[in-house]
Amino acid sequence: MELKTKFWSADMDCAVRSQVISGVNGLDMHVLESGYENPENPTILLLHGFPEIAYSWRKLFHPLAKAGFHVVAPDMRGYGQTTGWSDQYADPLDPFSMLNLVADCVALIGRLGKDHVAAVVGHDFGSPVAGWSASIRPDKFRSLVLMSAPFAGIPGLEKTESRSTDYDIHSAMAQLARPRKHYQQYYTTEPANKDMLDAPQGLQMFLRSYYHHKSADWAQNNPSPLRDWSAEEAATMPTYYIMDLDDTMADTVAKEAPSQSQINSCGWLTNEELDIYTIEYGRTGFQGGLNWYRSGSYSPNQQIMRSFAGLTIDVPAIFIAGENDWGAYQRPGSLDLMQSQTCTDFRGNKFVQNAGHWVQQEQPTVVADLILEHVKQQG
Repeated sequence: MELKTKFWSADMDCAVRSQVISGVNGLDMHVLESGYENPENPTILLLHGFPEIAYSWRKLFHPLAKAGFHVVAPDMRGYGQTTGWSDQYADPLDPFSMLNLVADCVALIGRLGKDHVAAVVGHDFGSPVAGWSASIRPDKFRSLVLMSAPFAGIPGLEKTESRSTDYDIHSAMAQLARPRKHYQQYYTTEPANKDMLDAPQGLQMFLRSYYHHKSADWAQNNPSPLRDWSAEEAATMPTYYIMDLDDTMADTVAKEAPSQSQINSCGWLTNEELDIYTIEYGRTGFQGGLNWYRSGSYSPNQQIMRSFAGLTIDVPAIFIAGENDWGAYQRPGSLDLMQSQTCTDFRGNKFVQNAGHWVQQEQPTVVADLILEHVKQQG
């Protein structure tokens, strides 16, 4: 199935096709892929985060395919033109468990006719999916690139919090002099989807402001490690992480909306490119992606994950993030755990200049080079 939407400029010298692959762990999974003409090309699997879609990898297809790779980016479960998932808040969360997201990736590899992929690359919420995939099935995922969200490890590896286990950070945030709440807590609430889909500023401007706020274009993104996991310390992060208590996410990003001149000068996300996101989220809403956040606090899914406690990632791994991205620091200790305990063959942190959270869109050439360097070392 070919998408009617124009995804790339005509001057690109590699073909990118859009197709829907049926029978992927109960899904009809939409993928974008390049370098598919040669069946001998090793495969790189690209997993997006929130609020993104396969299109978020558009700038990496050309350089990765040109280097001789088969590049595949799916619309993940809950997103875009992939179907077979429920968007109803009241429906079971079991299909959105981390293990089932890994099963989606394993099934996709099989449906592509591949035995394994040379690398799995995960950005934002795609990062833990990639990390879990590489830890559970290293035979299928031969190397790993984590992006923007450190993978601290399988439950059971985390260091004990500096606060006692009965410390409720969410209650403590609400009791601050400037009452606050964590964005992940907000994303588990039923109104969150409608708040964003029906944003007062309009869906397109909501998305524009959200992407701007977390990018290097927002001058106040100057991240640094948190000293501990306390309400007071967490509240030093920007409001897209630690929101004002009574604000919606639409309210939050509206306060930091880019000016028209900033929009006009945004080379990494043109209005034409933003239209793709607006069209897709206008069709699907956000609930599919929000269910990933809800699944993280869903007890049955957590219990299954704990059965893998102590498992490490033994394939070669790197971490890539923008220098202006708070994502690397939003949980104290995650970076250290990733490189000291979780990944037994960790090849380094790669911080990219002039990039915020959307590093593969803001600095695609640098990111492509880092991925290629990493994967070719394994060849």
